[in-house]
Amino acid sequence: MKLKIRRYRWSDLDTILTLHQICLAEVGLAPGDGVYYDDDFPRIQELYLACGGDFLVGEVDSRVMAMGGLRPIDTETAEICRLRVHPAHQRRGHGAAMLLALERRAVELGFHNVRGDTTLNQGAALLLYQRHGWREISRQQVGGLTVVYGEKRLTPAAMLER
Repeated sequence: MKLKIRRYRWSDLDTILTLHQICLAEVGLAPGDGVYYDDDFPRIQELYLACGGDFLVGEVDSRVMAMGGLRPIDTETAEICRLRVHPAHQRRGHGAAMLLALERRAVELGFHNVRGDTTLNQGAALLLYQRHGWREISRQQVGGLTVVYGEKRLTPAAMLER
């Protein structure tokens, strides 16, 4: 089952919000826990697309099974957020495909660095970032969760060749 990655459309909103909630529940997390929230979903156009970022969805058989956002921090750096893969489609390379697509898109938009965060609860996400050259920059306790912050320097030539 091949993942087809495309840009977010307004009609995806309910589907990606549900995907977000399913993925968090799978690792024992929930919106409103102090780390995760979902109030940005109705504002994807404003917070991701209109300000120089992007939001991508991944489809398998025309059904959204993955997503990820790219939100500018400043002119050099973008944040990768909302990287999610439906539990039934994990361990198939879809997370890596979404991460690489977001990194490529960041380069196309002129960013030189990407940052992101996850929690210790999300071991698969931590391994994904490590395998793709991200480095941990800090950790912070938020409520009962340990949030791990990471970053990666993008090399435009390498990213655009993939």
